[in-house]
Amino acid sequence: MVVFEKAPAKINLSLDVLNKRADGYHDVNMVMTTIDLADRVSLYPLHRDDITVVADNQYVPNDERNLAYKAAALFKRTFHITKGIHIELEKHIPVSAGLGGGSSDAAAVLRGLKRLWQLDHVSNATLAEMGAQIGSDVPFCVYGKTALATGRGEHIAHLPAPPSCWVVLARPDIGVSTRTIFPKLTLNDVPSTYTEGVVTALETHDFYAMCDHMGNDLESVTLTLYPEAQRIKEKMQQYDIPGVMMSGSGPTIFGLVEHYSKAKRAYNGLRGFCHDVRLVRVMG
Repeated sequence: MVVFEKAPAKINLSLDVLNKRADGYHDVNMVMTTIDLADRVSLYPLHRDDITVVADNQYVPNDERNLAYKAAALFKRTFHITKGIHIELEKHIPVSAGLGGGSSDAAAVLRGLKRLWQLDHVSNATLAEMGAQIGSDVPFCVYGKTALATGRGEHIAHLPAPPSCWVVLARPDIGVSTRTIFPKLTLNDVPSTYTEGVVTALETHDFYAMCDHMGNDLESVTLTLYPEAQRIKEKMQQYDIPGVMMSGSGPTIFGLVEHYSKAKRAYNGLRGFCHDVRLVRVMG
């Protein structure tokens, strides 16, 4: 038996950083939603008790550093599984781009192993709790769709899907590690409230209110460190897109557009400005 899982990318509609915690992480309030860009995760049983990973991207490690490997190892330990697994990752989500590719792969492995080894009693809530041990975005990726994430990202509350729209994604040819961005962030005395406005807009299904309230506290660091990301944001704003923001710790910039014709014009214009440009739909 072979199990296949789709691992969708995510974008942040908001990211408020509240404070630094004693454990070194930061408390955040953020809204995330999935988009129609996904890796394909294939799980093959092994006769020996081992974990192997192969990814078709040279920038993704094929060993225990890979989050998919970590997910399989944790799953086997937690449920005392002595069977082996071979994981193949067909990568479509850019690496270190703020789109949650590694986290989504890990979540897909957790969901897939539950199916492969027929552990029907294991809930998604349990998988999400396990995912929090692997990475802050993994609990959201276990569920997908649209959600409010709090704590360091591990507490998930489901939200209504955003209004139907197109997403223009543009990524400069750089990778950004979240671990390099958070330590450089200067916290404001008054925490941001982007998330509160976005949640209200989702509940009222108001596209323009959602775009007006979008914001990401990490932009101030990433766009300063990587001016090419700032230039992409400015270029995207020239197309009069109502919602333009960086996802996660970046460097991917995205714009939300209601109508395909306008999204396509922005996509075509950005392709002459930036190598990695994509046009997808919101799924969440």
